[in-house]
Amino acid sequence: MPVAPGNPHGNPEAAQRQGALPSTPLRREVTLAPAGFPRGDTRHFRPAVGASDVAGPVHSAMMSSQVVVNQGYNSQLPGSYPPLTPAKTLNPGSGHYYSGGSQGPGQTLHRPPVAANPAVPSLHSGPVPRMPAPASQSPAATPRPSGGFLPGASPLPPVTWQHSYPSMGSQVNHYPPAPSQPPVPGSTNLSTNHQYVSSGDPLLQNSYGKSGSAPPIRNPPLPTTFQPGAPPGPPPTGGPPLVRALMPQKASLRAVPQPSFNSAVNQEGITSNTNSGSLMAHSNYDEIEGGGFLATPQLATKNPQISRSVGYTYPSLPPGYQNVPPPSSATGMPPSSLNYPSGPQAFPQAPLGANHLTASMGGLSLHPEGLRVVNLLQERKMLPSTPLQPPVPNLHEDIQKLNCNPELFRCTLTSIPQTQALLNKAKLPLGLLLHPFKDLVQLPVVTSSTIVRCRSCRTYINPFVSFLDQRRWKCNLCYRVNDVPEEFMYNPLTRVYGEPHRRPEVQNATIEFMAPSEYMLRPPQPPVYLFVFDVSHNAVETGYLNSVCQSLLDNLDLLPGNTRTKIGFVTFDSTIHFYSLQEGLSQPQMLVISDIDDVFIPMPENLLVNLNESKELVQGLLKTLPQMFTKSLETQSALGPALQAAFKLMAPTGGRISVFQTQLPTLGVGALKPREEPNQRSSAKEIHLTPSTDFYKKLALDCSGQQVAVDLFLLSGQYSDLASLGCISRYSAGSVYYYPSYHHQQNPVQVQKLQKELQRYLTRKIGFEAVMRIRCTKGLSIHTFHGNFFVRSTDLLSLPNVNPDAGYAVQMSVEESLTDTQLVSFQSALLYTSSKGERRIRVHTLCLPVVSTLNEVFLGADVQAISGLLANMAVDRSVTASLSDARDALVNAVIDSLSAYRSSVLSNQQPGLMVPFSLRLFPLFVLALLKQKSFQTGTNARLDERIFAMCQVKNQPLVYLMLTTHPSLYRVDNLSDEGALSISDRTVPQPPILQLSVENLSRDGAFLMDAGSILMLWVGKNCAQNFLSQVLGVQNYASIPPIMTDLPELDTPESARTLAFISWLREQRPFFPVLYILRDESPMKANFLQHMVEDRTESALSYYEFLLHIQQQVNK
Repeated sequence: MPVAPGNPHGNPEAAQRQGALPSTPLRREVTLAPAGFPRGDTRHFRPAVGASDVAGPVHSAMMSSQVVVNQGYNSQLPGSYPPLTPAKTLNPGSGHYYSGGSQGPGQTLHRPPVAANPAVPSLHSGPVPRMPAPASQSPAATPRPSGGFLPGASPLPPVTWQHSYPSMGSQVNHYPPAPSQPPVPGSTNLSTNHQYVSSGDPLLQNSYGKSGSAPPIRNPPLPTTFQPGAPPGPPPTGGPPLVRALMPQKASLRAVPQPSFNSAVNQEGITSNTNSGSLMAHSNYDEIEGGGFLATPQLATKNPQISRSVGYTYPSLPPGYQNVPPPSSATGMPPSSLNYPSGPQAFPQAPLGANHLTASMGGLSLHPEGLRVVNLLQERKMLPSTPLQPPVPNLHEDIQKLNCNPELFRCTLTSIPQTQALLNKAKLPLGLLLHPFKDLVQLPVVTSSTIVRCRSCRTYINPFVSFLDQRRWKCNLCYRVNDVPEEFMYNPLTRVYGEPHRRPEVQNATIEFMAPSEYMLRPPQPPVYLFVFDVSHNAVETGYLNSVCQSLLDNLDLLPGNTRTKIGFVTFDSTIHFYSLQEGLSQPQMLVISDIDDVFIPMPENLLVNLNESKELVQGLLKTLPQMFTKSLETQSALGPALQAAFKLMAPTGGRISVFQTQLPTLGVGALKPREEPNQRSSAKEIHLTPSTDFYKKLALDCSGQQVAVDLFLLSGQYSDLASLGCISRYSAGSVYYYPSYHHQQNPVQVQKLQKELQRYLTRKIGFEAVMRIRCTKGLSIHTFHGNFFVRSTDLLSLPNVNPDAGYAVQMSVEESLTDTQLVSFQSALLYTSSKGERRIRVHTLCLPVVSTLNEVFLGADVQAISGLLANMAVDRSVTASLSDARDALVNAVIDSLSAYRSSVLSNQQPGLMVPFSLRLFPLFVLALLKQKSFQTGTNARLDERIFAMCQVKNQPLVYLMLTTHPSLYRVDNLSDEGALSISDRTVPQPPILQLSVENLSRDGAFLMDAGSILMLWVGKNCAQNFLSQVLGVQNYASIPPIMTDLPELDTPESARTLAFISWLREQRPFFPVLYILRDESPMKANFLQHMVEDRTESALSYYEFLLHIQQQVNK
């Protein structure tokens, strides 16, 4: 809606006076009492006029201003930073949860038509074949499937989602436009023209230690900081450089006005006329991070004849620097990571002209094993005894050694098909899986006032660009030739001028830049942490407040941040309680808001306080909080109003809200009703996977617009409708944690798990007000995103918070033929604010070869990445269609790809189920997915547990997803030091991984099942006495307690080996897997056997039966 007449700047206070916005009532009752005092001892106070709306940061006339009226509920914000809000159309009719920034009722997206055969295995409707019933040992013939993730399939009905792009000029799903344009109606955010003015430390120019590094990292070396253009020494003094004169420019996928060549182009692709005296700040992150692919396509055609190869055509010089990798024994990483540097390494690169490259690649041959054809019916035991390695792309070694670590960035196909037709023929999904903010042992950090990027597509310079000479480089994504800036000619490590190809930016596929002021919409925000606690009677009964408050007390000094760190607390039951922690108070004051229908913020300046200045008050509150509500009989839960209040409190700055909930919300907006039907738990039909309200999604989008993320901790023994509640984290780039049946006395294992995971959560690294964009070589296009975020401006992911434990996935298509290039590249750029107040850009670049034959496509298939991407697609299919459709589509993905291989690659048709060696585990992993909690049927799994498993599929990095899907089984009663890892002062045994079948168990052994979030140690009845006494510390088998969740620390070599191995497994992941020791008659043995994915169950086929079914369909 337009701003009110006479209020050109959109000032909310002025707007209120003019009646343009709903005004706050002058009198509201607030109950005020010292924290810890009974509520009877209260008094009333009357807030000042507009108190809930006026307090805010200092006004800055420089920033553009808009007023966008909120819809969905009444949220009036205090003065806030410049607007970062999406304009969106919200449809209250229905909501889809797992859309991953997809088209759904909170987001209207329009997309221009792409190639006739879209790359993705699409999720289409229509008849789908059912899995054969396990009753028949030899499955009967079923009709050929017609449903699945099939390329070129008919589209879904409108209720499903795919990422769609806005048409040109559309403002839908964009940040607010430049100030010259009218505001977009329908936004759910109220933005003002205030700018936060911080006090405290200036921007830190040097690199910083990671506060939340992963447990296995022992004393990691600080990132190397490069400061080009100056000799090594202290950072320069003085403030950041002035913001250049900028002309806002809308970024789009296609044509935008071409900048004139006599105008200055700044680091972000925004043209600025050097003669103009105007000064204008960026109005959105799309301008800051740079436009999408080919922001100026006219420029890209200037050099159409230049060969598209990677390499340098002038002689290479001796290596300018070498990052020394840490000893492999000190990394604490599993063997799978040891073949790649833990942190990106710098290597001297040989000259690779076009002729050299062609000759080199022509002489390459794939490993002979890759050419093998496997008959799975005869060779079923194909699981390697060591962790499965990702395939190595068929690249020249000088390129491959510079490539991105697959733990950070990997593709489902390491050989990219030349055309969409070839991709369709292979029937394999093309996509990327990313872990962009992963904790790294080594990370090169560059401090420079010049960040070199392509003038056309805004790609960051990387190891796979070509230097035509010392003064010109060619982009490896759009092939534009760019000039090398003067500053880039100097190598800071060798102190030699004229070595741009030796710079760290061109020697590392993963690198981090300290961003100059042009990359900021506002001063970097301070770290702000708000904790929201459920204190209803149900919550008090669980006893969770004791654990959480104690964890906070223990880790208060370890929260990532600096002298600007702020903290606040809110509690709620049927009312909302704020806590004034103003410096100078003798104890915290509780402010009780009973009007949950129209929540406002009393004394907003005292509710979020500087942690250093008010630490004693914060500690006092955390010590008294668990006892304050012990006698409460209030059973209602007003979660929705509490979240509204938290959002209003956080909106001026942004930050992280951590909300702890123990039951179904019952009061106020966002109240929910029970939907779970216990009798329907095991069925694939009629289960409620979609949200019952769009309130939480709408609120999450508002949070995202104000750089607020919400993390949800659900500690509930009853149904709490996680499908609806999870939306608050889903769309605000938060995380979901779930602790079913949490109780401090009855379930001590969950208490231990919560404490361990909270410690990691509170101390791990965090990035604020982040955005991420993924770029790819011209001819490729990205069309669907998976993960927790909101998609802005077609391809910019909004991440109010980014954490090192979050993974993302994207689906891609081949939009134009790649016949004239040998290599393609993918680049992700993550722009974020560190907890120290630094603006940083982390860039990962991946290079892969292009192939023209179907055989080469299959040889380069990455079966783990394919399975992970299909799992993400299946979650979406479950929500938009049904669980049974998703299961059938997973099966069809195997049938289709193996049918394509049989009909198009195999020269002679042999009996059996013939698969390429690269896909030898594909049927096994898909069967494991069908038995995973997200997609399994026939079990009495709680609905919330199934939803949580789906949340994990969408948000976990691939390595954890695969471990949860296909656990690792080890025999541990005979551990030895043979082949062990040496980590610090520990020796960690490496027992072989076993097939997941009971035929590998024996009653005279002990077997450890690592299922990701749970460890189960099954001890056979006839297990050797030595293991019982030396490891378990019991005299005999009968002495093993019925419930045992810890191994004793005994002074024996056997105990030391077992404990070292279990500790090492736990250190590999950000969550804490609980250990259960099981006897043969233990009730949990059924859970142990359920993870044996190769065995038959009442409702699922065995691996052999599944292979027979696949063979029957493939050979039709």
